[in-house]
Amino acid sequence: MGFVATAALGFYFPDYQVFRFAQAAIWAIALLGLVVLCGISGQFSFAQAAFFGIGGYAAAILGAHTPLSPYVAFLAVPLLGYGAGYGLGRIASGHSIWTQALVSYALVIAFPQLLRWRPIEHWTGGVQGLYLDPLPPPGGLVSEDRWVFLLALAFLGGGLALTANLIDSRFGRALRAARDHDLAAEAQGISVVHVRSVASGLAGAFIAVAGCLSAFQFGFVGPTAYNFQLSMQMLFGVVIGGMYSLAGPIAGGVFLEFFPGITASLGKGFSALLYAVLLIAAMPDGLAGGLKRLASRLDFRRP
Repeated sequence: MGFVATAALGFYFPDYQVFRFAQAAIWAIALLGLVVLCGISGQFSFAQAAFFGIGGYAAAILGAHTPLSPYVAFLAVPLLGYGAGYGLGRIASGHSIWTQALVSYALVIAFPQLLRWRPIEHWTGGVQGLYLDPLPPPGGLVSEDRWVFLLALAFLGGGLALTANLIDSRFGRALRAARDHDLAAEAQGISVVHVRSVASGLAGAFIAVAGCLSAFQFGFVGPTAYNFQLSMQMLFGVVIGGMYSLAGPIAGGVFLEFFPGITASLGKGFSALLYAVLLIAAMPDGLAGGLKRLASRLDFRRP
């Protein structure tokens, strides 16, 4: 009901505001991948900018070098993101959280350089990047910005439903067991590396889909956009929103899209201090967890 109401409200705002709403939903899809990876699985990664770039560049390369419909990207991108995430998980998930951080950091640093590599720069556009045509709305019934917004809402709703089912499934219980105590999980017959790798693959798929939508929204991909700063921005968003709740990615996506505009007038120094205070205050459960605790306390005090 909430998603239907949000989609309906999108028709009452100008395209500029709908563009920002779409970007918030895209952030939320990416942060949902981090909830699976960091919250449910208990892993750590800096590689999310690379996964985001895989989704964006896959859409751009399909549009620039093939006659296929741009909607084919939504079939290919989750598979590519899952494959990249699963491969990274097989390498890093069996090690400590510090090793995971170092391996994923190496990937996010190497990814922009790979896009400039001469043997493949014909496909990636090298330092110039690639331009994308906007997604054509069916029948031209809505504007391009509204269509991306509706698609982002649909992917976000589907991702939330998938993640909710995953948490309650046998695999979700195995994943939480591996998070809480990997040795005890191994003793119970759980392949810790495998379940963590699958979680990393799912996170890669979510983030790649978000990158694909973002590329269509902005109409351009370039190597400088998928850097370490983008990974840190996503980590900040999932901590602020809450990595242990399905409401966390939504809160984090809204925060990442709208809060920087609020603090821009305060100056760089003061806004950085405010971000640091919010980051500390949001731990460990984020905005979603804090609101849940507040609601439970108010309910407890009710006569």
